[in-house]
Amino acid sequence: MKYGIVAFPSKKVQDFANSYRKRYDPHYSLITPHMTVKGVFEADENEIKPIAEKIAEVVKGHKPFTLKTAKVSSFAPVTNAIYFKVEPTEELLALRGDLNAIEINDTEDYAFVPHITIAQKMNSSEHDDIYPQLKMIGAEFEEEIDRLHMLYQLEDGSWTVYETFRLSGAE
Repeated sequence: MKYGIVAFPSKKVQDFANSYRKRYDPHYSLITPHMTVKGVFEADENEIKPIAEKIAEVVKGHKPFTLKTAKVSSFAPVTNAIYFKVEPTEELLALRGDLNAIEINDTEDYAFVPHITIAQKMNSSEHDDIYPQLKMIGAEFEEEIDRLHMLYQLEDGSWTVYETFRLSGAE
C-alpha cells in the first residue's frame, strides 16, 4: 500500500488553494490541499505499524513549525505544476531530515521543495496561459503547524489519514 506524510494547512489556506484546484488540479477530489513532508513510500500491513511508531518517535522530538507561503511558483519546465511556495525553515528541514532517516521503502526523485500544489497535469500552452495570472494573486500566509498526518492511498486513488502525529517538541 502507498503512504505519505503531510502537513495540512488551515481551512483558510485550503479554501484558497481549492478555489484554484477545482479548475486546474485533476487530483482535487483525491486529496485535501497539503504540503508533503515525506513523499510516497510502500509498506504492507505488517510493516506499517513499526514505521508509524518510528515516525511518532521522530515527531516527539520536534516543536510545531511555521508554514509560511509568500508567492505562487512553478516547476516548469520539469513539470507543469503550479504551487504556493512554502519557505523552507530550519525547523521544517530538520523534521524532514529526521523523517528521511527512517528506513522505509521509498525513492526520492526530486530535491525537496516545500509547496502546496494548486494546478498540475496541464499541457504547456495551458500552463503558459494560466501561470502569469496565478503569479499575480499573492499567496501570503503564515501559520503554525502542530501535527503531521500519515496518509494512505485507497483503491480509487484518493488519500485518507492513517495516523496523526502531534509535534510536541522536546524543549
